[in-house]
Amino acid sequence: MKRASYLMLLFAVILSACSTVPLTDRKQFILVSDQEVLALGLESYNEYISTAQLSTDTLSSKMVKECGTKIQKAVEEYLAGAGLSSQISGYSWEYVLTHDSTANAFCLPGGKVVVYDGLLPYTKNVDELAVVIGHEIAHAVAKHSNERISQEMLLSSGSQTLSTILSGKSETAQLWGETIFGLGANYGIMLPFSRKQEYEADKLGLIFMTMAGYDPSVAVTFWEAMSTGAVSMPEFMSTHPSDANRIAAIKELLPEMEQYKK
Repeated sequence: MKRASYLMLLFAVILSACSTVPLTDRKQFILVSDQEVLALGLESYNEYISTAQLSTDTLSSKMVKECGTKIQKAVEEYLAGAGLSSQISGYSWEYVLTHDSTANAFCLPGGKVVVYDGLLPYTKNVDELAVVIGHEIAHAVAKHSNERISQEMLLSSGSQTLSTILSGKSETAQLWGETIFGLGANYGIMLPFSRKQEYEADKLGLIFMTMAGYDPSVAVTFWEAMSTGAVSMPEFMSTHPSDANRIAAIKELLPEMEQYKK
């Protein structure tokens, strides 16, 4: 293929892989289809649920489901009004509380939100629970899983190219080349990008919970409580922002939330 033709094809691929996150307007590079990612998310969710222990706390389980559904409906209403309903086409939302002492929650592609009951001691009221669920819903709406898979595909391609380049070199050169590439990809690309997604999910989560009628200001006290006794590590080594930076960013966002209140 001629160089000009190759560049035109590459440019076309890049353009077709670009999308935009609602509300933040951040440009995304996505190489996998929603259908592929949603299928993976459903498979992972079914596998998890088949072995997970559902919480026997019926009151808290009901609160998780009602809170999630309320935020979900606010998000759906906003996206419909903005002509962006296709952003969550094919999603099948679910909200479950499982028995796990870890203070954590996660959302799989397609809207499967799981909250561990180990997180409940940190959510003193339904507004603080909305901070968690809004954040997880934001990951799904922003298609963060699609982005991560796409990024890993690109890095895998880069690793294979590097291996080809180093194939004629000494074993030492190959080892150092692969090590440097791995460290650079992890600390220079993957971890910073993961933290960017976390900040974005924080912002979108605040917007979504506010749209649903919850009080976004409680996000500060929630994250302050979560930071108590937590084992800290340098932010550049973590997938998540440091507690101090996260709290500071949330405080800066709170005035902006006024426009989303009902």
